[in-house]
Amino acid sequence: MATSLLRLPLRLSSRNTGILTRNTASKTVNISRSTQSRTAVSTASGAILPKPDKTPFGLIRMTVVVVPFLYVGTLISKNFAALLEEHDIFVPEDDDDDD
Repeated sequence: MATSLLRLPLRLSSRNTGILTRNTASKTVNISRSTQSRTAVSTASGAILPKPDKTPFGLIRMTVVVVPFLYVGTLISKNFAALLEEHDIFVPEDDDDDD
C-alpha cells in the first residue's frame, strides 16, 4: 500500500514532463523570420538544432539609427537648457579669469 502511494507521484511527474517538453521543429515553419525566437537548442530525440539565421547589422544601418536620435536628443537638451536659463532656474556663472 505504501509503495503504491509513493509510485503515484512518480507516474504523475513522468506524464507532466512529457507535456512540458518542447519540440520547436514543427513550430518554426509557420513563423516569419523577423519574429522567430528559439527556446530550445535540441530536439526531443537529443539532436542539436542548426544555428539560426543571422541578420547582418552593418555600420550603415547603425549610423542611420543612431545619428537622428542623437540629433533629437541634442535639440531637446538645448531647448530645455534655454528654458531653465530663461526662468532663472539655472544660470551659468560668468567666470572672469583675468590671470
